Amino acid sequence: MKTLWIVGALPLLCASHLASAQNYPVKPVRIVVPFAAGGGTDLIARTLSQRLTEALGQTFVVENRGGAGGVIGAEMVARSAPDGYTLVIGSPGSMTINPNLTAKMPYDTLRDFAAVSLATISPFVLTVHPSLPVKTLKEFVALAKTQPGRMNYGTSGNGSVAHLSTEYLKSLAKIDLVHVPYKGSSLALTDTLAGQLQVLFDNLPVVQPHVRSGKLRLMGVGTQKRSALIPQAPTIAESGVAELAAFEASTAFGVLAPANTPPAIVNRLSQEITRILQNPEVKERLAAQGLEAVGSTPQQYDAHNRAELAKYARIVKSAGIKVE
Repeated sequence: MKTLWIVGALPLLCASHLASAQNYPVKPVRIVVPFAAGGGTDLIARTLSQRLTEALGQTFVVENRGGAGGVIGAEMVARSAPDGYTLVIGSPGSMTINPNLTAKMPYDTLRDFAAVSLATISPFVLTVHPSLPVKTLKEFVALAKTQPGRMNYGTSGNGSVAHLSTEYLKSLAKIDLVHVPYKGSSLALTDTLAGQLQVLFDNLPVVQPHVRSGKLRLMGVGTQKRSALIPQAPTIAESGVAELAAFEASTAFGVLAPANTPPAIVNRLSQEITRILQNPEVKERLAAQGLEAVGSTPQQYDAHNRAELAKYARIVKSAGIKVE
């Protein structure tokens, strides 16, 4: 009798979820930014919140919950009701890097979140100080092989995207560069511009003005395909170094909801976000900050996170990276 009740109730539950999705949203929606106000993550959230408010007729409110490299805000969302009224902007640190560096994460990226849409990608760009006698990445790799351990690269710290990406490059190209971690990428940039460091691998907005001025020399862009933000620049993958043909390094931001959020709500949000990100004004606004608008299905964003988790797991293991 109990079994019959459960079977009979399933259509009612499905119908309830469908009706909920059709009416969604009926109250304000929170978009949690797991970092302090300002910066790329915040810009993405505020751009989407404004447009989603206009499109869906309910207020989408941005809430900044910084701390622990994005983990605190992400954990709060993971533990929220799976009803579509609490979302989070996911970043590499909170979703794919920290899970590979921290033994006791308070959440599991794949188990505790429902991927909604990949929002933006910001390409990482490999640059060198112009005092190095190289013009191309192929020449740089060849030079590095003759000077093992004599060239330094700076990053914003151990376990950062820049750190893991450069270690990935090192392992594939079989070169030896020395890591110099800083407390912030601006310090690493300053010392690279001064010639105290020879190599800097960082986000496009950080290095682009200095590439234009000639104070840094561009070796290659980390995305597999040429970036729409800097289409004239060759990718690392097309550099002619065979070992780097599969190389990819970028900072991706996306929207996630708590696990078990009704698929109909997730799909509706995904469709609206993708439509928003295709708007020319939105693309231009994001591009000004070095963010390439993407938009994707939930399945595509989930696949992206799975691939990034696996990639960073390999890098952390092969390089023996540990964060104190």
